[in-house]
Amino acid sequence: MTSTEQRVRSAEVERHPGRWLALAVLALAVLLVAVDATVLGLATPYISEDLKPSGNQLLWIGDVYSFVIAGLLVSMGSLGDRIGRKKLLLTGAVAFGAVSVLNSYASTPELMILARALLGVAGATLMPSTLALIRNIFHDPRERSIAVGVWGAMASAGAAVGPVVGGFLLEHFWWGSVFLINLPVMAVLVLVGIKLLPESKNPAPGPWDLISVALSLIGMIGIVYAIKEAAAHGLRWDVAASGALGVAALVWFVRRQLTLPAPLLDMRLFRNRGFSAAVLADLLTILGLAGLVFFLSQFLQLVQGRPPFEAGLAELPAAVGAVAAGLIAGTVARRYSVRAVVAGGLAAVGLALAALTVLSQQTGYPLLGAALLVVGIGAGFSFTVTADVILSSVPKEQAGAASAVSETAYELGAALGIALLGSIVTGVYRDFTAPAGTPADAASAAHDSLGGAVEAGSGLPAHQAEPLLAAAQDAFVDGLRLAAGIGAAVLLATAAAAWFLLKGQRLEDGLEH
Repeated sequence: MTSTEQRVRSAEVERHPGRWLALAVLALAVLLVAVDATVLGLATPYISEDLKPSGNQLLWIGDVYSFVIAGLLVSMGSLGDRIGRKKLLLTGAVAFGAVSVLNSYASTPELMILARALLGVAGATLMPSTLALIRNIFHDPRERSIAVGVWGAMASAGAAVGPVVGGFLLEHFWWGSVFLINLPVMAVLVLVGIKLLPESKNPAPGPWDLISVALSLIGMIGIVYAIKEAAAHGLRWDVAASGALGVAALVWFVRRQLTLPAPLLDMRLFRNRGFSAAVLADLLTILGLAGLVFFLSQFLQLVQGRPPFEAGLAELPAAVGAVAAGLIAGTVARRYSVRAVVAGGLAAVGLALAALTVLSQQTGYPLLGAALLVVGIGAGFSFTVTADVILSSVPKEQAGAASAVSETAYELGAALGIALLGSIVTGVYRDFTAPAGTPADAASAAHDSLGGAVEAGSGLPAHQAEPLLAAAQDAFVDGLRLAAGIGAAVLLATAAAAWFLLKGQRLEDGLEH
């Protein structure tokens, strides 16, 4: 295509603003998922008090959503390529809203875990569909970089809206209300999306292989469950069996994809070094962040004594930094280099987490707020550019599957982060020694979780409650510092790997034709 033809084509694209309205609808879907992920952290102390889950059940409530969504993302991304991404997105949005109601009214820990798992099934339809539709709506790579930046910024905005709105609701209503905020967003998404979103799918997709679907789900859940249980309770025969089953299922899945004429996931995508490096960066970055962030809301509320709304506001700098960085990430990566932006962003997050290793109950907000701001800026640069690299590495027909790989790395990293780093926090916490004279039942409840310690202390005289709560808070902070240190090491190592693996990688510049 000549430069004149490119300018004409570009002008034609500019005359049709519908793609930006469609992007606004897709941003609502991202907001829906991001809000749900962040409000849970604030609601955890209330869920703990009301449903009285054990420490292990509390971790399952936190990470079963990510387990299920990680197991189904590739399958759902491939399904969207086959039946239509718009259809899958809108169907998933309706299901997401309906299951949010079930989360709101869960009355037992077991029901809450089930509701979160079902929400993962619905959530698995949303994220790959949004990125795949962006890939098919925006043909100009520079515009697509902006669109991906908006997509990432809305995810960060959801991270900001979730704690603030959730904190307000928690101070005025019961904890279940934090899930009901999904309903109006879902309603707008469906009603407006029906009219504005264009349908797209692979014109020659082949059948949807149910055996591959089952293998990916069994493999992901088996491996993540084994890691989680081994980190929390040590290696037992059933844990080893779960891990072995998961590995065997994933090996079978990969071998099956290599032989199918129309695979659920084209394994040849991973031959692209930029694609593989971007996926790895996403996985390890979220692994380093997720476990820490999951427990940070508890630190702000149960250790520093902030009310939920104030705790939500305290986490805003991370979202503000991510929004700002995400919107300019594509421009910066083109001016300098992909590897400089990704590696620099990861290193910034690692250094910010390293600063949190000095955290204490008396830590002032300036240090915490500055660390969160740097985390947001670094993550915004890294995630936006890696998502752009992943999308631009594949043909449009495979956008759903490629987006699903990106989202699987994100969700698997979140699940592993909560499982591994969360188990470190929990393991250190459970080892604290209850003060002499603490009743046995109160000591037992306190060792289950920090929320349990707060509740147990509320039923004791002040001379017993204060030492028990102080010991529990000190142990929780010790675990949080250790998790921050490990997260920092993971992110700094990932930054170094990204610098080498992304060498020579560039974002596209010309208009597609």
